[in-house]
Amino acid sequence: MLRVTDMLPNQILSRADGPAVEVVNPKGRAAVCLVCEHASAAIPSSLCDLGLADGDRYSHAVWDIGAEALARALSARMDAPLVLARVSRLVYDCNRPPEREDAMPSRTETIEIPGNRDLSSEARAARTREIYDAFHATLGATLDNFAQPPALVTIHSFTPSWFGRQRATELGILHDDDASLAHLMMAADSRSLRTELNQPYSAADGVTHTLAKHGTARGLRNVMIEVRNDLLRDDDNVARVAVILEKLLTFALADGADAA
Repeated sequence: MLRVTDMLPNQILSRADGPAVEVVNPKGRAAVCLVCEHASAAIPSSLCDLGLADGDRYSHAVWDIGAEALARALSARMDAPLVLARVSRLVYDCNRPPEREDAMPSRTETIEIPGNRDLSSEARAARTREIYDAFHATLGATLDNFAQPPALVTIHSFTPSWFGRQRATELGILHDDDASLAHLMMAADSRSLRTELNQPYSAADGVTHTLAKHGTARGLRNVMIEVRNDLLRDDDNVARVAVILEKLLTFALADGADAA
């Protein structure tokens, strides 16, 4: 067994941690590639939980609560490949480019991340190489394997309260430069959830990096989905939201294909 002491200087992941990325249902037949950049709360043992307080270890700062379960449910319902990050976004946020400070944040909302303070350039480079580069290389290869250009759909969740302010939005539909798929989903919405365009974030907040890097750059239709995480607290609610999203995406993708 590989021990932490056997690792190279600045190495983040040990053999026991496993790979930084996982592809679920790689042979899925839908012309859709699902992505979940914040699926995991896992922090490699080499980073000692980043010094997080016990009460913060599984908070929304560490991962998108419920997003992995939702993405897996949607992958199964649509028979779509899904690319999942297997490392916490606090180690490296795969939806941020390496030059951004919040790719490895030292504070998220009111939560302090001591293990990310004053990172050396070597430590940042190691995390970028082992996590960000591996994740995006796998996503790029997955997109290359489609027989026809797929739609790119990223799945996220958000906390009901941010700096003490309650968020009324239940489902956010976000877009990068190409708004067509987002607008079609908004048009299809049955109002079973309070759905808003570009809420609680937008491209102006720098949250559409994956869409831009792999969707806009390839000319693929793309959209980012944000679900308030109190709606994803158990299997029944995850299944309910997955049904809603499947209907919205199926309508939008069919309508977009007809328009083309």
